[in-house]
Amino acid sequence: MTTETTTADTPRTPAAEASTGLIALPPRIARATATAGGALTVISAFTAWTWTSAFPGDLTVYGYPGGLQWLVLIGGALTTLFGLASYGVKGTRWLAPAGADAAIKVAALGTFATVKYTVLAISAQLGGLINLEPGGILAAVASLAALLGALALPFHRPATEPADPEDTAADQFKHNAGNSWAVIKAAFATGTPTPARKLPAYAEILILAAALALGLVVFTYGIGTEYDELFIGFLITACFGFAALSKAGLVARLSAIAARHRNVAMVGAFAAAAAFPFTQSDDQYATIGVNILIFATVALGLNIVVGLVGLLDLGYVAFLGVGAYAAAMVSGSPSSPFGLHLPFWAAILVGAAASMVFGVLIGAPTLRLRGDYLAIVTLGFGEIFRIAVNNMDGTSGPDITNGSNGISSIPNLNMFGFDFGAEHTIAGFTIGRFANYFLLMLLITLVVVVVFRRSAESRIGRSWVAIREDETAAEAMGINGFRVKLIAFALGAALAGLAGAVQAHVTYTVTPEQYQFAHVVPPNSAFLLAAVVLGGMGTISGPLVGGALLYLIPNKLQFMGEYQLFAFGVALILLMRFRPEGLIPNRRRQLEFHENEEAPATLTKAGA
Repeated sequence: MTTETTTADTPRTPAAEASTGLIALPPRIARATATAGGALTVISAFTAWTWTSAFPGDLTVYGYPGGLQWLVLIGGALTTLFGLASYGVKGTRWLAPAGADAAIKVAALGTFATVKYTVLAISAQLGGLINLEPGGILAAVASLAALLGALALPFHRPATEPADPEDTAADQFKHNAGNSWAVIKAAFATGTPTPARKLPAYAEILILAAALALGLVVFTYGIGTEYDELFIGFLITACFGFAALSKAGLVARLSAIAARHRNVAMVGAFAAAAAFPFTQSDDQYATIGVNILIFATVALGLNIVVGLVGLLDLGYVAFLGVGAYAAAMVSGSPSSPFGLHLPFWAAILVGAAASMVFGVLIGAPTLRLRGDYLAIVTLGFGEIFRIAVNNMDGTSGPDITNGSNGISSIPNLNMFGFDFGAEHTIAGFTIGRFANYFLLMLLITLVVVVVFRRSAESRIGRSWVAIREDETAAEAMGINGFRVKLIAFALGAALAGLAGAVQAHVTYTVTPEQYQFAHVVPPNSAFLLAAVVLGGMGTISGPLVGGALLYLIPNKLQFMGEYQLFAFGVALILLMRFRPEGLIPNRRRQLEFHENEEAPATLTKAGA
């Protein structure tokens, strides 16, 4: 073990040795403080933080963490591990292929944020800081020490110019703020990744399996959080933890491995997702899971229109409604005017076909429009659909959709003797109704992913991308822009119809209020578009991750009431400001957003 090691963040050059951190501390003391602070934070999680079990999670037990203490333990462990990696300790260097310093800063900041939130929550709920036990005080002091040490780590400061003395006070403030922001960005900048030692194929597949298993554990923990304080702490830890792993270069390395084994990664991801119902003892969280899959799958279908072709569709949720209504009317509901009860494979085809027909009917006369004009037309279609099905009640219009009451009492599926509405025991695990539909929806999601992937990599997919980049140039090269866009519109609508057919059976009832442009509860057109943009346009995993987050977070933050949409809007603004390319960006789009900066070290393949 050495006392100081050259990392990607601090290469041994005269300029680097002259660099300083955001806080004036000697580099060795700063590194030791950050590492020791992380270790003490881990130890503090095994002590009592309060004297009473009235605070959720029972933080009164010595020797065993509870509730938010587990999250603090994870944050402290990450800080400590990255600190050891920065020393070059054998067995930890693989943790930071892009350098450990930026990862230490992010991990320490996230740990301090979780501890601070916990202390404030204890104070607010129990009536003051007097309710903290020594363990809580130790956690606060240790996490603060780790953060101060991390911020004191040296980094390459960008060249800055002094403000012009003749400028106005406002211009000087703007100039100084710009310089300060540049320094902060440099302090948290990702280093240059070191070349990875080539591993055997089986070893890389094992790494992928471990990563997917970890992802399943994190998702299961997040969806199963039992109280509001724990979920907020989970969000803080998960966001900063992922950012720290990204800064360390682990996410980029894992993405490269997944790109080399794309089929294995896709099969493994769906196998991990299929294991989720077997981790649940009842349908409480399986219900959320199946709705997340429906929402995320529809977002992936919208990604064809928005991400690949570049068309702004503000009424896409209407295609979900068309598929749901069409499937409900032929699935044996007593509210249906047709009196049909088709098998599910036929009902789902009817839903997809109906949505595709509507996609062609709406797209044919409108896709010659561009930009804002097309967005307004699609927004109008979404509202027309909702109002039309609301008026088809036999009074304001023909009796087809039963008006505001919708199509109700949709029977459960029964495929090959398997009743989706009953509990079943598989390999000793009992899965309920929503778990059955979760597995069915997972199969539909797999179909949508395969269609998206094959389409994006085909000749028509390359035409979509050409239209998105420059429609005039694409048409000059012989691409029929109208036909290509119409195919995308129809395909995206059909995929939404598939999800709508499953949604109709999951919810038992299909009503017009489910398909609005904006609403507190997804799915709606605004949330679908946000899922695509925030997740990463033009990718497969981006809308799936974005859809999962945008459904799970509002569902868990219902205690915020009327402030929920406000918090959601603030989060959108911050993410668009600091990561406009999305959480899992397309390589081309990330380069476009960072064309004036150094090439990002965490680029992912298009479609990853």
